[in-house]
Amino acid sequence: MCLLLGAAGVGKTLLVKRLWKLSVHGGKGDLGDPPPTRPTVGTNLTDIAAPKKITVRELGGCMGPIWPSYYGNCRALLFVLDASDPTQLSASCAHLLALLSAEQLAEASVLILFNKTDLPCYMSVEEMKSLMRLPDIVACAKQNITTMEISAREGTGLAGVLHWLQDTHRASS
Repeated sequence: MCLLLGAAGVGKTLLVKRLWKLSVHGGKGDLGDPPPTRPTVGTNLTDIAAPKKITVRELGGCMGPIWPSYYGNCRALLFVLDASDPTQLSASCAHLLALLSAEQLAEASVLILFNKTDLPCYMSVEEMKSLMRLPDIVACAKQNITTMEISAREGTGLAGVLHWLQDTHRASS
């Protein structure tokens, strides 16, 4: 099981829809226009073929207080940050620290996604890492942590996310 977490409005739903479409087309091809999305209330399950089925459970950002009840059987964690919203960064950092300190997620591989890099006002990944003190967080974490810069809207970087999911799923099988 892979959990997809992040604050409300960071692009989790669009990300999982785009990953599903990319997986259906073997990781290649034009994704077309972004599909419409609504804020997730509750949870969405999406099966991604990569080539084995990987189930991604997206939890709505407003569900943060009950995220821990979904940590069981989590092998991989996708944590999404909005690179265009610096006001959200400290709350997202607090969520990330809580996730990384959760005993049930100690063995999970973590991919931190800096989304919305297609917007003109986005912060660079280096700026965000510095503000979050991400190198210090990674050094102290039990988990294997990877970071990627993506745009779920444009599709930029999504092939890398799909490869990460495949490699993580293969390693934990």
